[in-house]
Amino acid sequence: MSADEARRVFDVVDAFDPDEFVKLLAEDATMRFGNAAPGQGREAIAAALRGFFSTIAGLRHRIVRTWTTGADTVAETEVTYTRLDDSEVDVVAVSIWTRGDDGLITDYRVFVDLAPLYSPQTSVVTTI
Repeated sequence: MSADEARRVFDVVDAFDPDEFVKLLAEDATMRFGNAAPGQGREAIAAALRGFFSTIAGLRHRIVRTWTTGADTVAETEVTYTRLDDSEVDVVAVSIWTRGDDGLITDYRVFVDLAPLYSPQTSVVTTI
């Protein structure tokens, strides 16, 4: 898989549309996001993504580097999440996916610490 193909995967993710994302997946694909339980199948994965997407306003990935060996791709990314209050937080993530012979993803894993995304924001109060 080339860097262009990895970019296409992340473009679909960043489009914030679970129904489009699962079109990249095999019918019986597995997806594990962070420390959440794995989802099995397109419908379960789309439902899990809808749940996650309801907690944020958007996201975008910057690919740092990718590695591909055989059917497996590893992508190191910097992800900017937009919170519901429109503030942004950046985190690093690693995504690993495996493609079947038909080119569809059979297993997709995201390793990320989302604590900064959901941590209360600190504000600076200035007294005069």
